[in-house]
Amino acid sequence: MRINELILYRKFAEGRDGLLQDMAGLVAQYEESVLSRGNVPALRNVFYSCIHELLDLAGTYGFHGNLWHCYLAHLLVIHENSYSRGCEMRGEIEGTVNEAALHDMGIFQELFRHDFSLMCRQLHVPEFSMVEDYESSCLESRVYNFRICESICDLAGKLRWAESPREMKDILAQFYKEHGVGKFGLHKSFRIVRVQGEGAVRIEPIPVIAHVALKDLIGYELPKRRLVENTEAFLEGRAANNCLLYGDAGTGKSTCIKALANEYYDRGLRVVEVYRHQFQDLNQVIGQMKNRNYKFIIFMDDLSFEDFETEYKYLKAVIEGGLEKKPENILIYATSNRRHLIRENYSDKEEIRQDMHTSDTVQEKLSLAYRFGARIYFGAPDKRQFQEIVLGLASRHGIEMGEEELLLEASRWELSQGGLSGRTAQQFINYLSGKEGNPE
Repeated sequence: MRINELILYRKFAEGRDGLLQDMAGLVAQYEESVLSRGNVPALRNVFYSCIHELLDLAGTYGFHGNLWHCYLAHLLVIHENSYSRGCEMRGEIEGTVNEAALHDMGIFQELFRHDFSLMCRQLHVPEFSMVEDYESSCLESRVYNFRICESICDLAGKLRWAESPREMKDILAQFYKEHGVGKFGLHKSFRIVRVQGEGAVRIEPIPVIAHVALKDLIGYELPKRRLVENTEAFLEGRAANNCLLYGDAGTGKSTCIKALANEYYDRGLRVVEVYRHQFQDLNQVIGQMKNRNYKFIIFMDDLSFEDFETEYKYLKAVIEGGLEKKPENILIYATSNRRHLIRENYSDKEEIRQDMHTSDTVQEKLSLAYRFGARIYFGAPDKRQFQEIVLGLASRHGIEMGEEELLLEASRWELSQGGLSGRTAQQFINYLSGKEGNPE
């Protein structure tokens, strides 16, 4: 196994090639050593350790079939290099880098085709057959959505039966074009974290997000339509605006953004969540996204500022006003309970002004909200709308209760739990679902 001769596919992030190194080392020791009573136990121990890691891989990623091949395919789809990123942008690319990719595919073909049967017999490890034809009782992945997990397993089979390194390269290039590469290709949503001691930030995947869809939010058809129209224009390369979703608490503003991540993932949409204290890192974050073949929404939840807070100035510069043009594949979507984002005082608008610059103060506070070209309002439902939400959620969750009794209980609940809102309705349904005798 000539893994040390790889050119492009080296230095896998976060040590994900540890199993590859172990398997390669095991095969090398087996082939170079004369089996004796002394070295067989050590080799068997390494072999069983590798089997353990492959089974653990299946539990974590949801892989099935030949787990060794799935692992190799996974290494190829997560590795970001000049070839994989080029294929992500344009499909099959030209240039000398193809020679390096073809060289590496020759080595990976040896890995895919390696026959472990003789080593299994001589080391008395028949259990390796489990990872060569693994059947999972649960195909759910804790890392990827079902479609991506199945695509990687399918890719593993295609690479195994490819007749040549060139065919392997062509298959892989097509995968990169269709699905992307690395964390951006395989995940929907992300957060940013600061690398301690380096002064840099890293974009990290959020493995599990709520599986919500826009249809799950009952009502609010006009706000949802405006949001969808803007997002689809963005995905299609047409002019689109940064969006501010504002209004009453518990009306589904954040749910809508999460739903976008789910519904438009297949069309290349990715959502990156950024907190207020991270605004100073926005330029670094944008720098990591601007040349990728995806559309990014930078998501800022529950955005608001007090008088004395100045972080909003970083945001103003990023949205509009800096020398560098904001990349066309990035938009900013924010949610807030405040229309103008920054707390305003009555003294800001008094006709009798205490200083001649008060008008400037008001404009400074309004300017941030005005930089969001689409401002979409989500208002609290009235009594009738609240009841419609309750009835819709009850039907969806299989709540068996008469309508009159259900609405009476809902009214009592909202009076004691914070008023009329979609969130209050959902919490009421959760309460009923949790009671004995009601399904989830």
